[in-house]
Amino acid sequence: MDVTEAIRERREITSYTDEPISDDILKKVEDAGVFAPTGNNLPSKYLIVVKDRNTLDELADTTPYMKWKKEAQAAIVVIGKPEVSKYWLQDASFACAFIWLEAVEVGLGSAFGAVYNLQDEQESGRRETYVRDLLGIPEECRVVAGLGLGYPGEPPKPKNHVPRDEVVRYEKF
Repeated sequence: MDVTEAIRERREITSYTDEPISDDILKKVEDAGVFAPTGNNLPSKYLIVVKDRNTLDELADTTPYMKWKKEAQAAIVVIGKPEVSKYWLQDASFACAFIWLEAVEVGLGSAFGAVYNLQDEQESGRRETYVRDLLGIPEECRVVAGLGLGYPGEPPKPKNHVPRDEVVRYEKF
């Protein structure tokens, strides 16, 4: 599968089988986040790979919208380090996107569980503290998201993308 195909095929998968993910497959997905670009090539992110069933179940309680983590076979929590780079959020976001695309490439489903919330500082603080306490994350780090991973429980439905001509502009808006 090429990158464009992976981008087009990507769906948010929130129903998973109970088939375990092999360490080799999971490492490929981890590496996608490791090798994702960062501003000025600074080490502004951490990835925490979670496979423990009890921890995945607890991560599902981060928000009411992450209950699907109770079915996931693994998760990768992506953390930004603001003291390292002013581009920490972009860097962590690139890592999330690359992780998701590699998951598609290796036949896994993935879903994005947002933790950091730019528009609601209080809610973001609550979510981040919950995950920080659960995973022993240092206070100076920001918890951006947790991507659930697993083999899809059902085939993803086709997606109607926003038409290209509504998104792309040339030279000026």
